[in-house]
Amino acid sequence: MSVEFSLLELASVRINETPCDSFSHALSYAQAADSLGFKRFWLAEHHNMQGIASSATAVLIGHIAGNTQQIRVGSGGIMLPNHSPLVVAEQFGTLASLYGDRIDLGLGRAPGTDPVTSRALKRDEHAAENFAQEVQVIQQLLQPSQPQQRLRAVPGEGTEVPIWILGSSLYSAGLAAQLGLPYSFAGHFAPAHMRAALKRYRSEFRPSARLEKPYFILGLPVVWGETEAKAHHYATTSVQRILALFRGEPMWMRPPIDPSQLDWSASEKYNVEAFLDLAQVGDELQILDGLQQLRDELAVDEFMFTIDVYDKDLRIKTLSTLAQIKTHLR
Repeated sequence: MSVEFSLLELASVRINETPCDSFSHALSYAQAADSLGFKRFWLAEHHNMQGIASSATAVLIGHIAGNTQQIRVGSGGIMLPNHSPLVVAEQFGTLASLYGDRIDLGLGRAPGTDPVTSRALKRDEHAAENFAQEVQVIQQLLQPSQPQQRLRAVPGEGTEVPIWILGSSLYSAGLAAQLGLPYSFAGHFAPAHMRAALKRYRSEFRPSARLEKPYFILGLPVVWGETEAKAHHYATTSVQRILALFRGEPMWMRPPIDPSQLDWSASEKYNVEAFLDLAQVGDELQILDGLQQLRDELAVDEFMFTIDVYDKDLRIKTLSTLAQIKTHLR
């Protein structure tokens, strides 16, 4: 079977722009992906991060789904420790009621923020320990209700919105396998444990009513350029953002610079390169070769790309290049 291509969006805010500008571009970006046949467009949940505007994830999902035609739109993911399972079921039940079978619910166990912000979100600081149970509560709330059922998601019940387990660890892989759910690994920021997590997911997978065999999405960054040198130039935008993350600084999206001008220590360089270990940076043939190697080694069912480049037109043009690459991928 051919591999699917999808996108993960953070609603990144360029320096000296506003979240509204970010949302406008995210929609144009999603519409381009829709027209090119990408499978999914997922939005990530983050809080209290200057430069990332995807905090109200369900709201943005509705905005994107309401202005696209075919592409599946969902969460990559909803950070469940921040939310009541009932509220999540109601929100995604509402989205499914509005947009039909185009909504995905990806669930993650991390808070998507810092401890201070987690407390401000007013959820139990031990909520992550209940992740497995809360995933199953949401599953039940989205299924057809039973006659004597006292707790119902209205809307939500009977919509059976597809649930995905998102993660960057062996724990998430084991849970997805145990519940017989599809699994999406965050290789765009935590590549180190990817192979071990995939091995566990496939070896421990139990078929379910939702899924007969394992289904694996690999998230990874892509930066395309007409030449390798241009691609590495464009990639400095992402490098600057990750450096800002490590330094506790605002994560505005900044214009690219000459790679030789990057101001980082040896340890910072090591950590950034480890963070981006799965990144595909290069021209069309180089990206095709890199994706083919991952496909051959890992039998990936779906790639989900983050495209962190400053130029909005280049970002959309990258989608056309990826669509061409997909036609040659085995």
